[in-house]
Amino acid sequence: MVVLNRIYTRTGDKGTTALASGERRSKADLRVETYGTVDETNACLGLVRQHTSGDLDGMLARIQNDLFDLGADLATPETGEPLSYEPLRIVAAQVTRIEGDIDALNARLTPLRSFVLPGGSAAAAALHLARTVCRRAERLAVALAASPGETVSPEVIQYLNRLSDFLFVAARVVNDDGAADVLWVPGQNRT
Repeated sequence: MVVLNRIYTRTGDKGTTALASGERRSKADLRVETYGTVDETNACLGLVRQHTSGDLDGMLARIQNDLFDLGADLATPETGEPLSYEPLRIVAAQVTRIEGDIDALNARLTPLRSFVLPGGSAAAAALHLARTVCRRAERLAVALAASPGETVSPEVIQYLNRLSDFLFVAARVVNDDGAADVLWVPGQNRT
């Protein structure tokens, strides 16, 4: 249970923040940057949801909740030391569920014959922005996992990878099932 009765604590005034374990890290630390970018992805989805409804909006609501789980996972690094609580971790079932959502949405679409430029409807443009922020979070998670002394579960990286795919497919769906996609024309403006 999270209780937030004070918003400012002054504990970060010197440029540090606490992980879930209580360990203090620089706000510029790669782990903090990674879960901060996951939070940024979630904020982008909040903007997307101003333009969605129905099944897609329900999927996005579940994903927003998953992203808080993912942030909690990243904020609680595996140290091998016992904790007084069971840490929240992303699990394979969350990855599988998002794969099912991708398959369900993608079944409506015709195959692409070109890359898609970010745009079309307001919802599609917002989904493409969320996708690019998610890709940054994924790159940071991969870099964190490769850092000495740091651990990141494979499910975290898998989830972020699937999420960016989901956001791409969802952008096509909200662009009239791909009919309103803005397609890249290679070399179009070279002459």
